[in-house]
Amino acid sequence: MRNPHIVWLAIVTLLLRGGPAYGQSRSAEQERFWTSLTALCNKAFEGRAVEAPAGNTTYLDKRLVMHVRRCEPNVIYIPFHVGENRSRTWVISRTERGLRLKHDHRHENGTEDAVTQYGGNTAATGTAVRQDFPTDNPKGAPTIWFVEVQPGRLFAYGLRRKGTDRRFRIEFDLSTEVPPPPAPWGHK
Repeated sequence: MRNPHIVWLAIVTLLLRGGPAYGQSRSAEQERFWTSLTALCNKAFEGRAVEAPAGNTTYLDKRLVMHVRRCEPNVIYIPFHVGENRSRTWVISRTERGLRLKHDHRHENGTEDAVTQYGGNTAATGTAVRQDFPTDNPKGAPTIWFVEVQPGRLFAYGLRRKGTDRRFRIEFDLSTEVPPPPAPWGHK
């Protein structure tokens, strides 16, 4: 039998690191969600705003297209085009403990917008269909973004701002692909 002190030390080390014994690694639900996302690689879909704050006309009367443009082992880039505006890219990545959503906003010349790279990390396991991303900016408004993937049916992106009635949701029809749009601003 091996030295029980070494075995005990290994267990304590794992516990102190917040390793798998505490459920700190990505969940099976997050891995299934990731698999659904990667199944969309190199595909584009048209969508529509189904919920927006009163008076918000950003997405009205404009063609909305998402394109799962680039998939790497741990990062997926999803440009979101609003009419001719190609400034937005959702970046979803795997982390050691879950998933992360960031918003990459660019100007037409490719430089970063003053408001960019914001988002959050999953705080719970979520489901194979939906992951929530609470804001990682403690000074910002308490926002929760979400992404849903219902294979063959629906991709949804949205947000809700805690303590307010501000809600936003865009749904994309996964049953019908559209031609991929041009590259987003700042990307080749």
